Amino acid sequence: MKNLKTLTATLTCLLLSFLVSTVAVAQSITSPNGLLKLNFSVGAQGEPTYELTYKGKEVIKLSKLGLELKNDPGLMNGFTLADSQTASFDETWSPVWGEVKNIRNQYNELAVTLDQKAQDRHIIIRFRLYNDGLGFRYEFPLQKNLNYFVIKEEHSQFAMTGDHTAFWIPGDYDTQEYDYTQSKLSEIRGLMPTAITGNASQTSFSPTGVQTSLQMKTADGLYINLHEAALVDYSCMNLNLDDKNFVFESWLTPDAVGDKGYMQAPCQSPWRTVIVSDDARDILSSKLTLNLNEPCAYEDVSWIKPVKYIGVWWEMITGKSSWAYTDELPSIKLGVTDYTKTKPNGKHGATNENVKRHIDFAAEHGFDQVLVEGWNQGWEDWFGHSKDYVFDFVTPYPDFDVKMLNAYAADKGVKLMMHHETSGSVRNYERHMDKAYQFMVDNGYNAVKSGYVGDIIPRGEHHYGQWMNNHYLYAIQKAADYKVCVNAHEAVRPTGLCRTYPNLIGNESARGTEYEAFGGSKPFHTTLLPFTRLIGGPMDYTPGIFDTQLSFLPGEHSFVHTTLAKQLALYLTMYSPLQMAADLPESYERYMDAFQFIKDVAVDWDDSQYLEAEPGDYITVARKAKGTNNWFVGGITDENPRRSTFTLNFLDPGKQYVATLYADGKDADYEKNPTSYQITKGLVTAKTKMSAQLARSGGFALSLIEATPADIKALKKWK
Repeated sequence: MKNLKTLTATLTCLLLSFLVSTVAVAQSITSPNGLLKLNFSVGAQGEPTYELTYKGKEVIKLSKLGLELKNDPGLMNGFTLADSQTASFDETWSPVWGEVKNIRNQYNELAVTLDQKAQDRHIIIRFRLYNDGLGFRYEFPLQKNLNYFVIKEEHSQFAMTGDHTAFWIPGDYDTQEYDYTQSKLSEIRGLMPTAITGNASQTSFSPTGVQTSLQMKTADGLYINLHEAALVDYSCMNLNLDDKNFVFESWLTPDAVGDKGYMQAPCQSPWRTVIVSDDARDILSSKLTLNLNEPCAYEDVSWIKPVKYIGVWWEMITGKSSWAYTDELPSIKLGVTDYTKTKPNGKHGATNENVKRHIDFAAEHGFDQVLVEGWNQGWEDWFGHSKDYVFDFVTPYPDFDVKMLNAYAADKGVKLMMHHETSGSVRNYERHMDKAYQFMVDNGYNAVKSGYVGDIIPRGEHHYGQWMNNHYLYAIQKAADYKVCVNAHEAVRPTGLCRTYPNLIGNESARGTEYEAFGGSKPFHTTLLPFTRLIGGPMDYTPGIFDTQLSFLPGEHSFVHTTLAKQLALYLTMYSPLQMAADLPESYERYMDAFQFIKDVAVDWDDSQYLEAEPGDYITVARKAKGTNNWFVGGITDENPRRSTFTLNFLDPGKQYVATLYADGKDADYEKNPTSYQITKGLVTAKTKMSAQLARSGGFALSLIEATPADIKALKKWK
């Protein structure tokens, strides 16, 4: 009996010890609205783990966290929980430009300190739980045994609950310019070979590797988005899928020797993000990525302005014109080649005459700037030769008079937009950067479109590695010294850094309109980009193509896979403070009634409300123009026609508005009759119900301008 009592007491002590130990390593927090719950624990081998639920449903199953280090035991296991701290935060901040005037930044936080006793070191994993999702990152405090270290791989897992539907592009170290594929997770491996299409620079790494931002939908109606925020001094994250267990794991971009990050404490990783909702509209309206970035780094932001522009660009993309001045030189050397002794090819786009014509058009129709590509010497052999000294960014061709053209533009209230193509020679760009930016200031430019086409120099580096990510940020910070705004193409996809550096006014970093001239994009492409690429920041998508059949080109060629009305709608659904009317001036002159919408639509907003949304199918959004009571609405669909119906209850009650609807014509079709559209006008109020029929790959655009007494007298009520 005595032995039994002793045994019972011993077991009780062991049980209590186990419970205390379990409590010590298990932590949880909920979102401010209580719908999301994060659980953190340390596993049996000392490995950090987490799981996430939404309204009681599993979103992320038990998933491991950690980093594998080079020539080091690593930060994968052997941890004990040393400390945990919780906090709450709630603020409202105003972006320099954006979809809304004010953004609420509200979260509950859990920071766990983990000791790795065998190595006598520690790390912190910080979790922030918002109403719309989760962010977490690794933090490495300054300490004796974890100071300088090299990342071999980050092993952050995202364990899915099933074979979800995913909207994905292939994982790649050098390009995001792929068309999207919709499939089950289990189908990615089989579809990967056809999903990888040609590009000027590309490096895929796995038959199940995909890129972020990754949008998914579960069988029971949850929308899940995986991405990262605040990518600074670190490699871009891809996701590699274990397609037997449906577990995604982070896969970083390597450098030229295969290493994935050189770290010096104190430092931290970017945030890994999970946005989740049972309403697709919440994914589009989420500001989680921006909120996880630092506040604006600049005291004076008066020089940063949203821009609507046209350009000498589409004519080169389609082959009507050329970037190069002459066809006589297979090889050129800057400072040696004398272009005045060569024969012009007759197709050069950046001529004084052509640029003046664009300036005149911009001035007449109220555009801010004119982009001119191909203005500078070096385009004859710029691509494919791994050429270091490829451009100097200051020397124009003989037929481009920099000072005259900028003075001509300034006289008409227009600015020219600079173009810096690097051809991937980043060392050369940094060599010339100060001189190039000063040249812009001296000649009246305040914005630059930069490009990184082709393989990177230093050779072996990738577009999305740590070294290049540091370069992109260096270029933005350096540009700010000269009060220059940057629109970087072929750079790493954005992660919300535009909050901190709002002169990063745009990026490409995805398959843009140019691909409509290279074979076309799938009709559902633009219904996905707001769920994927735009989660991290705005895109310079270059919409507004009216001649979708490219009728000015001879012979066989591609066509734009949308209707004209859908091109108008993209100014709303593809949010950007930098919007281009990308077509040729003569194309707009044939459809001036439809062109009026591009002239009217704003590029900066006080409010945005997503009215309808389903990834891969359709999006309808309403936006309120900055500092006005005017609203604009845009709706798009995929390859399936549909009817969009909504009420204008976002308008001010009791006021009347002039509604102008630009919609697909009854016989519109993106293949057979893309330029069929109809324009309807009338008076509406907040109680008015609107309806628009969208053709295959079609759309509609709606302007809602506060009515004047004259409007009320002249127009009829909407029917």
